[in-house]
Amino acid sequence: MDMETLENFLVIARENNVTRAAQIIHITQPTLSRQLKALEEELGRPLFYLENRRLSLTPEGILFRKRAEELLDLYRKTRSEIRASAEIAGDIFLGTGETDVIRLISQVAVGFSRQHPGIRYRIFSSDAEGVRERLNKGLLDLGLVYGPSDPEKFASVPLDQEDRWGILLPRTHPLAAEPGLSPEQVRDLPLILSQQALKSGLLLKWLGKPLEELNIIGTYTLLTNAAKMVAGGLGCAMGLDGLINTAGSPLCFRPCDPSLTDRLSLIWKKDHQFSPAVQAFQELLLQNFAEK
Repeated sequence: MDMETLENFLVIARENNVTRAAQIIHITQPTLSRQLKALEEELGRPLFYLENRRLSLTPEGILFRKRAEELLDLYRKTRSEIRASAEIAGDIFLGTGETDVIRLISQVAVGFSRQHPGIRYRIFSSDAEGVRERLNKGLLDLGLVYGPSDPEKFASVPLDQEDRWGILLPRTHPLAAEPGLSPEQVRDLPLILSQQALKSGLLLKWLGKPLEELNIIGTYTLLTNAAKMVAGGLGCAMGLDGLINTAGSPLCFRPCDPSLTDRLSLIWKKDHQFSPAVQAFQELLLQNFAEK
């Protein structure tokens, strides 16, 4: 098994057809079929079902696809670090949830990229759990997360930027006329809430009501999807300010009153070896955004 085999397997998994995958890869169909057969023999399990001339992944195939993607990401990251080991250049892998702080970091990164034109930013978007998982596997260099991280695994520095929570609702909603919304006004609405914030207890504490007494109509990982649910009339979403541009849209954002804020931390795996590029970028972020 080599990197080419992994890449070819992923093309087959995406296309669900060996012939079409062979055309994309630019090898013959028999060659690709033999490669797939050899891979399945090596693993000792079939990776695909064949139904009506269409391939679909077996449970083992689904697991192997996930691991193949992780292995290829780690290989590319390692190759980039080795190539850039003598200079400030190469890839910086940053994991983050949805936050307006990314806009501020991007403004700082502009000058860094001008100074070091060989830098490339690889952004992975997920919740805190997903970011920590990829940091732990060595697939990311740095992470921006809300909430505490395991101090045995991760170094963590709070940032001085705060994100403000509020409610995303239709402009036609009776509460849209209010400058801010209280827990009493929000807690009985059909709510669409962040899965991560629900786990942390942050929203429940502000709402002042037990989970089982709330009308939670849906949950989300990305607020962009929640906004579409709000626009469709499903309910009102609690989310962070600055993520959804409501100018000229049928939606509006009203901040929580009393104010509810959240603070990001910059984290990294304690035993992770930084490339010169990542080391310099980390120092730049701490210089500009670390809590004073």
